[in-house]
Amino acid sequence: MISWIQRTFQQHFKTVFAVLLGLIIISFVFTIGAAPGIGRAERATLKREFFGYNLGSTVDQQRLMGDAGLSANLQVGYGLEAEQIQNYAFQRAATLHLADELHLPAATSAEIAEQIKTLRAFAGPDGQFDAATYKTFRDNLKSNPRLTEADIARVLGDDVRADKVQKLLGGPGYVLPTDIKNQLARADTSWTLATATVDYTTFNPSIPAIDAELTKFFEESAFRYEIPPRIVATYADFPATEYLAQVTLNEAEVRAYYDANPARFPKPTADAKAPAPVKADAAADYAAVRPQVELALKNERAQRLAAKAASDFVFSLYEAKAVAGSPALANILATRKSSLKTLAPFTREAGPAEFGPAATTVAEEAFKLGKDRAYTEAVPTPNGAAVLFWQDTQPARKPAFAEVKTKVNADYLENEKRKRFVDLGRTLRSLIENRLKAGDTFEKAASSAATGTSAKIETKAVAAFTLRNRPQDLDYTVLGTLERLEKGQVSDLAIVADKGTYVYVVDKKIPDFTPTNPLYAETRTQLGSYTARLGSSAYLAEIVETELKRSEPKVK
Repeated sequence: MISWIQRTFQQHFKTVFAVLLGLIIISFVFTIGAAPGIGRAERATLKREFFGYNLGSTVDQQRLMGDAGLSANLQVGYGLEAEQIQNYAFQRAATLHLADELHLPAATSAEIAEQIKTLRAFAGPDGQFDAATYKTFRDNLKSNPRLTEADIARVLGDDVRADKVQKLLGGPGYVLPTDIKNQLARADTSWTLATATVDYTTFNPSIPAIDAELTKFFEESAFRYEIPPRIVATYADFPATEYLAQVTLNEAEVRAYYDANPARFPKPTADAKAPAPVKADAAADYAAVRPQVELALKNERAQRLAAKAASDFVFSLYEAKAVAGSPALANILATRKSSLKTLAPFTREAGPAEFGPAATTVAEEAFKLGKDRAYTEAVPTPNGAAVLFWQDTQPARKPAFAEVKTKVNADYLENEKRKRFVDLGRTLRSLIENRLKAGDTFEKAASSAATGTSAKIETKAVAAFTLRNRPQDLDYTVLGTLERLEKGQVSDLAIVADKGTYVYVVDKKIPDFTPTNPLYAETRTQLGSYTARLGSSAYLAEIVETELKRSEPKVK
């Protein structure tokens, strides 16, 4: 081709697309195995034709997925999931097969140039083709022999032909007038609103907790209180403090540690509000915090020694074939002059509280234990390291009511509070509507309705807007109520997290539904394009499925 596009590609585009293709090929060459009948063991000999590609060939897989991945990255501007790429690759191959059958000519230079201007990879903040973005993209590229001008021209040219097939399959995209009106009503109706927010946290009804009600609640919600499996274990402790005496440091090591972690050791100051010195004195700053630096480095190295000692301990257990309660274990512990410590039974989620922030990590290791594996590897802990020994795994069980009464009581009170909050919402809405009919403003009606309740209520006016141009800070809870409301109506209390919201429609103006409205034609075009795309995609999906079934290897 002899266009500026080709010259630009030849000079600037090779590196970036080589990277794109490399990533796509690496990511998706093995994904094709998910297709029916394709597997690793079959690739060496399997031949499975699919619109000109052999799905049993690694080379053809790379070509199919590489071209599709490059096309998709250019069109959407970011990488897609593996399954999305595979589906797109199959449909793209089917589309190009139809283009050949329809004898569609190759794309022209002008068509490829127009295609480039539609690619999101070169779009600016406004979503339109941006020459500056395009130029920056070109300037950052270097030549690469893995990708040629012909590769780029072929992919973009195929995309042009594929688009033509999509348009032929989709047809004009038929849209009913009611569909256009419904879409216009959703997007361009003008809403003027007022909202009232009820604070759940300030709502404090009196709820008596009667044992009979608590017991009933417990029985009906037993699944909430089931105690999950728990591990019963002991552990050998290797505290870092026992190894501090073995750590020796020289001045160079302490200073190097400080230089590598200056933010951890800020210079102390008597006055927190004192301004920072104009010129920092690194030597003075270091001297002021040197004791802390040395202690931190000593602790870090003592931690390493503790972890090494724990690992050596595990190795000695392995060599001695020691298990919990065996003479071999007793002898090894006697040599260490220490005994095993007992842990309270713990779950996988909570972990042993004795290990603080490392409880979850320790629990993960502990739950790998059982009769066939009696002890863990060395596990880091906040104070050093530990080796856990399995004693028992307690199965999940339903606790007695007395064991969990405190939690049941809290859950019951919260559940009842939620129910009463919903009831309050119905009552307040009725009161607000009555006050509005009496002539009150929404703000006054809401305030009056909340009198006598503990809940705090706040009102807010929302200026006229449409969903096409809605305020960025508008709560989605408000938007979710609009389809069911007319002018003068109040919504039900929409409860999300710790607040409930009423929406009052002060005014509602529907758009012009006549064909003379410019938005009418625009909406018709958009809906038509959407329905056409749905139709063509459904047809292509059917073709792909049929072709995959046709070429599926016969099971012998």
